[in-house]
Amino acid sequence: MPTRNGSIRLFRLFGITVYLHWAWFIAIWYFVSQAKGYSSPMWSVLEGLSLFAIVLVHEFGHQLACRSVGGQTHDIVLWPLGGVAYVSPPQRPGAQLWSIAAGPLVNVILFPLLLGAWVVVGDIGWQQSNPDAYQFVYMLFAINTTLLIFNMMPIYPLDGGQILRSLLWFIFGRANSLMAASIIGFIGVAGLIGLALWIGDMWLIIISGFIILNCWGGLRQAQALAKVAKAPRREGFRCPECQTPPPMGNFWRCSKCRQPFDTFETHAMCPHCQTQYAATSCPECGSLHPITAWENFGQPQPPQL
Repeated sequence: MPTRNGSIRLFRLFGITVYLHWAWFIAIWYFVSQAKGYSSPMWSVLEGLSLFAIVLVHEFGHQLACRSVGGQTHDIVLWPLGGVAYVSPPQRPGAQLWSIAAGPLVNVILFPLLLGAWVVVGDIGWQQSNPDAYQFVYMLFAINTTLLIFNMMPIYPLDGGQILRSLLWFIFGRANSLMAASIIGFIGVAGLIGLALWIGDMWLIIISGFIILNCWGGLRQAQALAKVAKAPRREGFRCPECQTPPPMGNFWRCSKCRQPFDTFETHAMCPHCQTQYAATSCPECGSLHPITAWENFGQPQPPQL
C-alpha cells in the first residue's frame, strides 16, 4: 500500500491530510496517452485530474463515516491505482460496514448529478457545437459509473469485498468473515485476470496483482485473528474500551526490533530490545490504553477523602 514516503503533501481538510504519491504522474501520462477523441491533450489531462478528484471525494466519504462512528482517521494517499483512506474504525461489524459503504455511497450520489449534466449538455447541442466539452462531461459520468461498479465487486479488498466481509462478520465472527472474504477475493481476481488477458488491458492486470497481494494479507490476518480467538485469556486485565481480557501469548510485535512478545508478561516492555511502550493495543477492538488502565479497569477505586 502507498505511504507518505515519496508523496507530496497537497492540503489538509477536516483534520485529514491528503498526499499525492509520486507514481501518480505515471497515471496522468497513461491517461493522456490513451485518451482519444479530444482536439487538445489538455482535455485528456483535465480528464485525468477529474478522475482523481472523484477518487478523492470517495476517500473522504470513508474518512468522515469512520469518524462518525468513533473511529480514528488518518491520511489519504492518491496513487495510480486510485486512493487509500487510512482509517481505524471500531472493531464492530456495523462500524466497519458504515465506514466502507460510505465511499461507494458518494459515487451513488454523484451518479444522477453527472447523468443529468450529460443529458443537459446533449440537449443544448454541445455534441456538435462543443464536442470536446461534451465528451469530457460524458467521460466524467462514465468514470464515476465505472468506479462504482468496479468498487462494488465482491472481491477483497475492494469496497464490495469489504462490505461482504462486514456482513459476514455479523454471522460468522471477525476471523471467519475475513477468511471467507479473502478466499472469495482469490476466486474473483482469477476472473479479473482472465478478463484482463482477454481484452489485453495491462492496467487491469496490475490492479489484479494488487488485489492478490491484499487477499493474501487478509488470509494471513484472518489466521492470526483465529489464533487470538482460541488463545487462553489472561486474568486480572481487561481492555478499558471493549472490556475483553487480553489473550496469553506473543501477539504483540515490537515496532523497533520487529520481534513478537507478550506485553502483559513484560509490563509493556519488549524483552528483546527493552523498548518501553506507553500504551498497549487491544487485539479485539484496536484501542490503545496504558497497561495500568488494563490492570485497574473495573476495580473499585479508593474512596475520596
